[in-house]
Amino acid sequence: MVRIDGPQWFRALVVDADGPVRIVTMNRPESLNAADAVMHRELAEVWDLLAGDPECRAVVLTGAGRAFSAGGDLPRMVATQKDQAIQDEVFDEARKTVLGMLGLPQPLIAAVNGPAVGLGASLAALCDLAIASETAYLADPHLGVGLVPADGAALLWPMIMGLMRAKEYIFTGARIPASTAQEWGLVNKVVPAGEALSSALALAHTLAQQPARALRDTKRVMNLHATRALVGMLDQALACERASVNSLEHAERTRQLVEASRARAATRSG
Repeated sequence: MVRIDGPQWFRALVVDADGPVRIVTMNRPESLNAADAVMHRELAEVWDLLAGDPECRAVVLTGAGRAFSAGGDLPRMVATQKDQAIQDEVFDEARKTVLGMLGLPQPLIAAVNGPAVGLGASLAALCDLAIASETAYLADPHLGVGLVPADGAALLWPMIMGLMRAKEYIFTGARIPASTAQEWGLVNKVVPAGEALSSALALAHTLAQQPARALRDTKRVMNLHATRALVGMLDQALACERASVNSLEHAERTRQLVEASRARAATRSG
């Protein structure tokens, strides 16, 4: 494999070339690949880089370590509450990530190697195909911290698994095990632990052998419904989430998370 660096030298993402396949790895394993400011920005930037890569025929997205992504980073969440300029940045990046993934010309496969939570669940839903480890699960706990989930799962899950079922799991934040996710169409295949990436790579290389122009045009046609629906709803959904970022209930839930995090750290150090 060959390491590829982005125009600003990616720090939280790793981009590798495996022949015609590009592997994007969220690389903060110590935090279960929670998206801090750097990763959030790079997730908004990487798709344009890949779209313009003439040698790239398929893309795999995965996480380093034992998680796909645990979602949002708590310090970044706190900073977003306190600074309107950071909010501008965060919501612009969220919009770019959604549109960049939907508009990526090449097929995009999620290798869900472990938990995909919050933003992680959104990223998996925005991929064209998904291979999940049997130990993985999906969950969207935005509501539990007083946030409107705007940038992926809440918009796509109703189209994939039905409105009432999606409401149940968005409203409660309950986990969806990999086997259930496959049954409901949220992932294509479930594989033994440790095999999600290799299985996704095998599929990516199969797709890379297809006629490139025909595959890209077919993807665009098949994505028309989701693209039109999401583009029509995205700005309104992001505005709702931004309002929830500034709510008292989100501030209180975040304060509780910070206190719990500090207590866990004190217990470990003691």
